Amino acid sequence: MVGPDPASNSKLKDVIAKCKSNNMPNDNIERSIKKASGEDSNITYEEITYEGYGPSGVALMINVTTDNRNRTAGEIRHILDKFKGNLGTTGCVSYLFNKKGVIIIEKESNTIGEEDLLILSLDLGAQDLETSDEFYEMTTNPEDFSKVREGLEKNNINILEADLEMVPTSTVKLNDESTKWMELIIEKLEELDDVADVYHNWEEE
Repeated sequence: MVGPDPASNSKLKDVIAKCKSNNMPNDNIERSIKKASGEDSNITYEEITYEGYGPSGVALMINVTTDNRNRTAGEIRHILDKFKGNLGTTGCVSYLFNKKGVIIIEKESNTIGEEDLLILSLDLGAQDLETSDEFYEMTTNPEDFSKVREGLEKNNINILEADLEMVPTSTVKLNDESTKWMELIIEKLEELDDVADVYHNWEEE
C-alpha cells in the first residue's frame, strides 16, 4: 500500500491539490486524505462511479468513495427519484464524456501573457488552452495531468482549480422547471459525505 506521503503518492498529491483549490474545510481534507492514502486500515473504501439521468435526460456521472456501497447507492437513488431523475446501469451515459485534466488559471493573479502561457502549456504536454475574459482553461490527457500541474507550479503559475474531470462531448439545455430539479439534484448529491464529484452535460446558463 502506498503511504500517506504525497511525494510518493501522485493520487494523494492530486487530492490535496484539489482540496486546497476548492477551499475545502480541514475536516473534509483530512477525511479525503485518509481515504486516498488508505490510512483507515480497519475500513475498506471503494471508489465507484454511478451513472444516471437528471430531468429531461441530462446525463449524470457520480464519483464516490464509500465503505458501504449499498448505503451509498440507496442515498443516490433516493435523491434522483425525488427530483425527477433516475439511477442507470454502468455504461449508460459514460460514452457521453471524456476524462480530461482541467486546470483553471486566473488572469488577474498571474503576470504571464496568453502567448507565453500557450508555449509553456505545450512544452509541458497540455492538449489545449482556452481563454475567457478572466480565466485560462487548460486541458490535458489524464496521464499528463500531474506533470502539467507540477510544471506550472514550478514556473510560479498560480492555479485556481486543478482536477481530473469527466468533460461532456455535448450538452443539454433545460427549461425553467427542469433547471430547478437539476439544481436540487446537484445540491443534494454534493451534500452526501461519500460523493466526491458530480459531472453532468447540462448546459448551465
